[in-house]
Amino acid sequence: MNRRLVLLGLLAAALVALPAFAGPYALSVATLILYFAYAGQAWNVMMGFAGQLSLGHSLYVGVGAYTAGALYFHFGIGPWAGLWVAIAACVAFALVIGFLAFRFGISGVYFALLTIAFAEFTRIGFDHLAWTGGPGGMFLRVEQRETWDLANFRGPPAMYYYTMLALAAGAFALCAALVRSRAGYYWQAIRENEEAAQALGINTFRWKMLAVAISAAMTAVSGVFFAFYYNNLFPEQIFHISRSIEIILGPIIGGLGTLFGPILGAAVLTLLSDGVTELLAALGIETPGIKQVFYGLLLLVVVMFLPHGIWPPIARRLRL
Repeated sequence: MNRRLVLLGLLAAALVALPAFAGPYALSVATLILYFAYAGQAWNVMMGFAGQLSLGHSLYVGVGAYTAGALYFHFGIGPWAGLWVAIAACVAFALVIGFLAFRFGISGVYFALLTIAFAEFTRIGFDHLAWTGGPGGMFLRVEQRETWDLANFRGPPAMYYYTMLALAAGAFALCAALVRSRAGYYWQAIRENEEAAQALGINTFRWKMLAVAISAAMTAVSGVFFAFYYNNLFPEQIFHISRSIEIILGPIIGGLGTLFGPILGAAVLTLLSDGVTELLAALGIETPGIKQVFYGLLLLVVVMFLPHGIWPPIARRLRL
């Protein structure tokens, strides 16, 4: 335990000190890594812990982003107040999807298809919703600041980095508590054998609904951050299935159902993807979709040679 705490403390200290040494570009990459680490932890609650495969998590990113963004754009309601409305909206969506799926016995690949369908329906809806800009997008007012304005979530790159660092650390702590709680043990039982869990008296419907709600609430927060970090929202961009794929690849490649897997997977994917993009740009090669091809090849390699992800063998080697 002491060894793990020491390594975790060193990692935390390095991340806290990073803005003092990193330039603007490196800081933006680090913020992106933490964003995908956080979103990956949120998805990991549903799939890694409870075994419910969602391929439509872009739904919660988009609904969270548009809810908080629209409240700010139309009514001047700050992001921290809009955050709670966004969480409530995403949890409502998740409970509807969960009820339809779990009450009528939809599971496995059919549950995954249901999540994709809801994300696509919502994308089409926002594409025709003039109040949020429709296909032309919604653009939030940007105020360049050198000082931190946390109330309106406006400030220099370091502010966004530390905010995302706090969110990622909070998600890690929450998942660590969940996986060792009664809910975590019930989710693992459901993930391994749902029929056996039911035979033992576990209310699988209730505990799966809880996993879906928690995962959606956490993902909603990432959507709000996305809205106020990029300041522009387009339905085709934020609800697209590629957004969901970006979220789920980190936990899968890093180690599904583990705590460090989503963090390591996000770092590997973001750094390698960014490196490939920079290399191709230096060579003057512009190939649409090259990032998706890279993701597919990396996933294929991990599935073939590291079926449990990158983190488990590293953890064994470090005796963690």
